[in-house]
Amino acid sequence: MTQIDYQFTEEFARKMDVEDPINSFRDRFLFPEVNGGKAIYFCGNSLGLQPKSVKSYLEKELDNWAKLGVDGHFQGEDAWYHARQKSKPALAEIMGAHTHEVVAMNNLSSNLHFLMVSFYRPTSERFKIIVDGGAFPSDMYMLETQVKFHGLNPDEAIVELIPRDGEHILRTEDIISEIKKHGDSLAMVNMAGLQYYTGQLFDMKEITSAAHSVGAYAGFDLAHAAGNAELKLHEWDVDFATWCSYKYMNSGPGNISGVFVHERFADRPDLPRFAGWWGHDEGQRFLMEKGFVPMHGADGWQVSNTNILALAAHQASLDIFMEAGMSNLRAKSEKLTGYLAYLIEQISGKSGILEIITPKKPDERGCQLSLHIHRGGKAVFDDWYSHGVVGDWRNPNVIRLAPTPLYNSFLDVFRFAQILEQSLKKFA
Repeated sequence: MTQIDYQFTEEFARKMDVEDPINSFRDRFLFPEVNGGKAIYFCGNSLGLQPKSVKSYLEKELDNWAKLGVDGHFQGEDAWYHARQKSKPALAEIMGAHTHEVVAMNNLSSNLHFLMVSFYRPTSERFKIIVDGGAFPSDMYMLETQVKFHGLNPDEAIVELIPRDGEHILRTEDIISEIKKHGDSLAMVNMAGLQYYTGQLFDMKEITSAAHSVGAYAGFDLAHAAGNAELKLHEWDVDFATWCSYKYMNSGPGNISGVFVHERFADRPDLPRFAGWWGHDEGQRFLMEKGFVPMHGADGWQVSNTNILALAAHQASLDIFMEAGMSNLRAKSEKLTGYLAYLIEQISGKSGILEIITPKKPDERGCQLSLHIHRGGKAVFDDWYSHGVVGDWRNPNVIRLAPTPLYNSFLDVFRFAQILEQSLKKFA
């Protein structure tokens, strides 16, 4: 990225917005209000904003249901039986995958469990799982129960990676070192792609390579990376991954997840899995016969009938992503997040009130910045919210802010900085 001479002026922020080639996408989204004014919404890391087009996408499917009833499964341009196909090109582009390696289905934690059935096959010698310490609770619960399901002790099987003393983020060399250390007993590396608390973007290519070098699988929870970072899952040789669509992918609260399964497993009926009707060969599905025959690729991990309304809301956002392009979004994200980091550091200075714990290098983070609050605690967060800033608080003392390139502007960042400047005086 070209070095930018950032400035704490409204004129500079407006100039950057004028020069931003994807600034117009901001108008495709609906912004909530806080205290009667339009929010400065920096919470796409938790729930993305609603695309204005979602309503029409949903209404189309409701209309199909009303007019066609059960015939909607096979009639019309978007027959429900094949509805999953429509999202595949966009998911493949966002994930850096082939279309047969991705499919939208279920929810994230459910998908983690289903994928673990296939890829966590512990033996008495090889049974350990490496995970980033402080991983999102759902991931930890999933791993704990999967390990117990196999009759193992989580304290012995799960290896949590913790940053060095006095540091907030994991060093890649330390992750690789731990993989090699546990090599002969390691069954899987199952980490976040981007750590939800610190905002650190892990080097998935190097981690995957290290895992494979010791005979272990590598899988990732991409909840905070999907639609945020540029991913190349196929090229990086990742074995499997899953994500949610309600954060940066703006598909609605609790909406549909998706999975990636590398193409080397595309035709592996011998690979254990928990099967269901929708993962069975669709050419034979209505024969209603015994004997599960998985579909080619990631589709073979499907279990249940596709949620059509969820897919419709998902597609509204995916179409916007395809129009904007991930490379354009990532380029803006680096500038926008860089501007936010610059202003925070300029304003907070040596106040000792807060520090950015997210990596400084653009290739080691997405658009989220995590601020460690040393003085004032949650009162700092509450003060920002009272002025219209929507971020989120994470115990014990972190505020996460995510200037999202699809709908946030440089002027948003500038206006937040003005609020920050006034707010810090209260906690000095």
